[in-house]
Amino acid sequence: MNKTYTLVGILTGIVLVSTLSISAANATTQGQQRREARDTRQDTRQDARQDKRSCVVSNDKSNHDCRQDKRQSKQDGRQEARDIKY
Repeated sequence: MNKTYTLVGILTGIVLVSTLSISAANATTQGQQRREARDTRQDTRQDARQDKRSCVVSNDKSNHDCRQDKRQSKQDGRQEARDIKY
C-alpha cells in the first residue's frame, strides 16, 4: 500500500512540474508577443506623426486630409499589433 501512495505521489509531482513548465513557457511567449505588439504601435505612432508633419508642410492636402491619413496610419498599426498578439 505504501508503494501505491509513493507511486501516486511521484506521478502527481511529475504532472504538476510539467504543467508549470508549460504555463511558464506560454507566459513567456505571450509576454514577447505583447512587447512586439507594443513596439509596433509605438513605431506606428511616431511614423504617423512624421507623415502628418510632412503632409502639412508640403501643403499638398488640407489639414483635414492630413489628419485623416494620420488616423488611418494609426489604425493600420493597431491592426498589425492585434495580428501579432492574437
